Amino acid sequence: MRSPRLPVSKALSTCPRALQCRPPRQGVMQTGSILRRPSRDAQDMDLHSSVETPHKMEPHAPVCVGKEEEIKQSQRIIASVHDREVVIFYHEGKFYAMDCGCYHAGGPLHLGEIEDINGQPCIICPWHKYKITLATGEGLYQAINPTAPSPTPKWRSKGIKQRTHKVTVDNGKVYVTPSDLSIRCDSDYYADKYKKTGSSDMKK
Repeated sequence: MRSPRLPVSKALSTCPRALQCRPPRQGVMQTGSILRRPSRDAQDMDLHSSVETPHKMEPHAPVCVGKEEEIKQSQRIIASVHDREVVIFYHEGKFYAMDCGCYHAGGPLHLGEIEDINGQPCIICPWHKYKITLATGEGLYQAINPTAPSPTPKWRSKGIKQRTHKVTVDNGKVYVTPSDLSIRCDSDYYADKYKKTGSSDMKK
């Protein structure tokens, strides 16, 4: 006598190899701006596990953006740090990192010139010549006191306008740690915009 056929769901639940019949999960894991495919061991673990643990990076974790010597030679690079476009400068023996889009209109800071202004290294936005200090992200401008006997322009600060990020070097590699994103900064507008739409306009 033929045994009754079980529904497919029950048949799978009673099959000891049901979990092993599942096809491997396709995808990549992201480390900084470099995409890497999972190793064969990682795929095999997926085949034998009923629980999937997605690869997640803490939002404020340092991200490796490149090798120290290579960045020193190029003097500037663009990197993706937690989906945020960041430019890293190497200038006069120091590393600096800040949002790539200028706080004023999203101009490409990685294409700007570095000048010393009032004793501070500044990046000059190539679009509208806005001056931004590399160390603090302050916007600088010149102003005069019209009531002074001999008014002369003096550099003044608008305050922090461009978000800067911490740069560390460890074992020949350069890491960028995002600053506290809970405190809003003017450059966040364009950083968020390029994150959603891509940075093709900024790189022109």
